[in-house]
Amino acid sequence: MHSIDYYMTAISPYTYLADDRLEQIAARHGAGIVYRPVDAIALFSRTGGVPPAARHPARQSYRAEDLQRQAANRNMPFNLAPAHWPTNAAPSGYAIIAAQAAGGGDVGRLVRDLCRACWAEDRDVADDSVIRECLSAAGFDPELADSGLLAGAETYGANLDRAVAAGVFGLPFYITGDGAKFWGQDRLDDLDRHLTGAGA
Repeated sequence: MHSIDYYMTAISPYTYLADDRLEQIAARHGAGIVYRPVDAIALFSRTGGVPPAARHPARQSYRAEDLQRQAANRNMPFNLAPAHWPTNAAPSGYAIIAAQAAGGGDVGRLVRDLCRACWAEDRDVADDSVIRECLSAAGFDPELADSGLLAGAETYGANLDRAVAAGVFGLPFYITGDGAKFWGQDRLDDLDRHLTGAGA
């Protein structure tokens, strides 16, 4: 079975715009997904990137236009300036890691719900009550927000090291089991075609 390492963060608008397309692609090809939440700002600092607020005004302007256009194209509600962004992405990352380890629920839905909370619902994904609500809605024990804290923190840090070693420099980023790399939700069609060619 093919596998896909999915490097992401709930506070990335492009992770939000990916919606459930990765899960649909994986299902078509019988591929597994390993969700690897990453600290985006730390990733930028280690790979030569610049946080959005520090980018040249031309880049910031294009990003704003492109995000709104992509959201409209996908008919997804989108707030370009959410009330709780930027925020601490670590708690939501820990929750995703803990949920994946625990099993029994829908990790893809958890990721989407957390992203939607940030980018469409003006909720703070660093807030414990928001995380617990998203865990529960995705079929997980909301207590994972507490019980998975230590293991989640350790894995969160390891994910960053793994991402840098694998050549990840932005989020979302997808790496297949045979090492093919795809940066951005707008490359999901390329990922789909790659898996088809790989004989999935």
